Order: sequence, then structure tokens, then C-alpha cells
Amino acid sequence: MRLIRKGKVKDIYELQNSNLLFHFTDRISAFDVAMDTPIPGKGEILCKFAEFWFSALGTNNHMIKTHDKDKLEVKRMDMIPIECVVRGFLYGGLLERYKRNETSLSLPTSFEPTQAAKLPVPIFDPTTKSQNHDRPVSEQEIIGSGILSERDFEYMKEASLSLYCKMSEVVEKAGFILADVKFEFGRDLETTEILLGDSLGPDEFRLWLKDDYGPGRAQKSYDKQLLRDWLAETGFKDIRMNDDKIGKKYPPPRLPASLVADLVSRYCLAYEKISGIRL
Repeated sequence: MRLIRKGKVKDIYELQNSNLLFHFTDRISAFDVAMDTPIPGKGEILCKFAEFWFSALGTNNHMIKTHDKDKLEVKRMDMIPIECVVRGFLYGGLLERYKRNETSLSLPTSFEPTQAAKLPVPIFDPTTKSQNHDRPVSEQEIIGSGILSERDFEYMKEASLSLYCKMSEVVEKAGFILADVKFEFGRDLETTEILLGDSLGPDEFRLWLKDDYGPGRAQKSYDKQLLRDWLAETGFKDIRMNDDKIGKKYPPPRLPASLVADLVSRYCLAYEKISGIRL
């Protein structure tokens, strides 16, 4: 087994059979920065979430089997360098871009563009895939750069929207709302078929409790939005954005024990309610 990439939250190994092994660590990141404080048990929950969703969604994917509590063996693929984001609510980065008039999002005049408002229909909002900072990317740019053909772009777009709807149905039955989600796809090295890849869990989606939901305000999230909000409140988000401008890196703050415990509690609750499996 050979380590081929150490990511912000996931380590990837090459196995002797040429498959890959994802090790879901207890690391957590936000605003493209890995925190120094671990989140105990997070890796196990993310691994179990990935196994659950790959099994439940009924779409071709790269999962083979799990190893131990926090490792997933997957088929090696040629990953497509696009993050397929689907958004069902006006929140987070989409809301910020909408306020700055930096999005092509077209909304009916009757729509009230308040924070966390449900969009008339889910939208496909892809971004680049980068180790540093992802950015929104248009259909024209994706096709024009040769990353995807028009046919493959449409396939990934429709697959992403369909998967979002399937996931929304599952989480709604568990009492949650799926605000948005990020999918990644790759090509099978033998057949070139496009398969669902990477992982699916609280690091890839925003999840809200239905009973707590209310438009016009920030939502209580059962994902890593809790960390993003804390980093924004403490000023780290602004520091991080300034880092991009001046080309320096500011070390991440140490996360308080109360925040760590809250993250673990929310991740556990989300997994148990959605999967129906006790940890």
C-alpha cells in the first residue's frame, strides 16, 4: 500500500490490486484551509455516510467495499476536474454572489431573495476543482476548454440534479432538508463510463432540520457549516480571503472543545437519523 495523496481531510493510498483506498481522517477544513484541531470520530462517520449513499442512490459509482471503520476501497478512475454543485436554496456562496451580481441566476419577480429562501427549482452550479480555491465555472467554459463534450456535460448536469432530488427525498423522510450538495464524477479506466466518485457526507452537503428551518436567517446546520460560521464570527474568514490577495498564509485557529463536541454530535445525529443505523 502506497500513499499517493494526503488531502486536507482524506488520505489516498494505492493498493496492490491497483484500486485506491480512501482513509477518512478526523481532520476538518473550511475555506480551503485544514484545521489543526481533529474532530474525533469524524472519519468513521464520513466513511459510513459514503457507504450509505453509494449503496442507497442506485447509480453507478466507484465504491468496492469498506475496510475497518474509516476506510473505503474504490475503483481507480480518471477524475473529471469539475465539482458538480446542486443548490436548492439561496445560501452560502450562491447568496454572496447573488448580492454582488456575480451570478447568472435568473429568478422570477415574485421570488423573495432572502437568505435560505427555497429556489423555484434546484440549480446546477459547477465549480473548478482545485487544491487551493474553487471558483464558479460556466457551461461555455467547461465545454470550450475541452474538459467535457456538450453531451457529457449534459449527462453530468442531469445526473447531478437527479441525485440531488433522490437524496432530498431520503433526508426529508428523516426530518432534514438538503440545502445543497457537491458531486464528483470520473471515467472508468476500462470502459470510459462516467461514474459517481469521491464521497458523500457532511463535508459535501448542507443539511438542516426541517423543524428548525425558516427563511430570512442563518440556519442551524448538521454539517461543517457550523465550523464556517464560527470562523466567520472570529474573523478568520476575512483573514483567509485577504491571504489570497497578499499571497501569505495565516495559521488556522485552534478550535474550542465546545465547537468540536457540537460538530461530533451533529454529524452523529445526521448519520443515525438518515441511515437508521446506530453508531
